[in-house]
Amino acid sequence: MENFFNALFDFSFSEFVTTKIVKVLYGIGILIAGIAAIAFIISGFGRSTFIGIIFLIISPIVFIIYTILVRVWLELVIVMFRISEDVRTLVKSKSI
Repeated sequence: MENFFNALFDFSFSEFVTTKIVKVLYGIGILIAGIAAIAFIISGFGRSTFIGIIFLIISPIVFIIYTILVRVWLELVIVMFRISEDVRTLVKSKSI
């Protein structure tokens, strides 16, 4: 936990915070998708039973698509940070 706060207030940006909180961001993304799907279903049934049933069928599909998009976006962010760390390691090894 101390490393997290040290990295958070590191003004030289020598350590990355994103790689430490990506699991939390993914969990928040899934939670938001779930709440949105439930709200979508409730609003559908608030309009009419037919629209509610349609939203009940569509909501899981939208939930899965949103979750996949969040996962892919976070994986791309992590890949960029890992490339940065690998390049840093290569530069350090070449300068010796």
